[in-house]
Amino acid sequence: MSAQDLADRCEEIGHPIPRNVIANMESGRRANLPLVDVMVLARALRTNPICLIYPIGYVAEVQRLPYEHRTAPWEAMCWFTAQDSGSLADRDMLRYQREHIEALGEAHSAMASESYAQYAVEHATSAAERAEALRDQANCLERIDKAKQRLRVARSFIRRDRGLLPYLPPELADVDSTTEENDL
Repeated sequence: MSAQDLADRCEEIGHPIPRNVIANMESGRRANLPLVDVMVLARALRTNPICLIYPIGYVAEVQRLPYEHRTAPWEAMCWFTAQDSGSLADRDMLRYQREHIEALGEAHSAMASESYAQYAVEHATSAAERAEALRDQANCLERIDKAKQRLRVARSFIRRDRGLLPYLPPELADVDSTTEENDL
């Protein structure tokens, strides 16, 4: 894609980046770029910003930060996205938020499965089918309870650390009716 085509796409997105700026980046004459420009360029190129910052699969080594020793792009990306084993001030909050997202996904999945199982119970044509559907429904209800417990725990840790609680859909509002403190 030409610098002009890329500049046109950036303009369509609503954040113009002049063609000469793009050309200077491509030639290496411009080393610094505001983060918002990286995000807009990523959208224009139909990729993720992290892939522009650390081009995994296209280069053997990158500098995680200027003036640092070169490292594998994957390691740099893990540091950038808090997936590494380093100690960061916000590591726990990131872990609690990630746990919340995963538990929310599990709750939605289990609730959809339970709805299907309920349908199977109601439309079973034999005692054996009904018994199997009831077992499936019970398993789904157990999965829902476990996911809700994970949500309660994650939300209690987020509250404890004075973080912003993530959105909780109305069908899971009962999660906040009790707050039990357990380890993640």
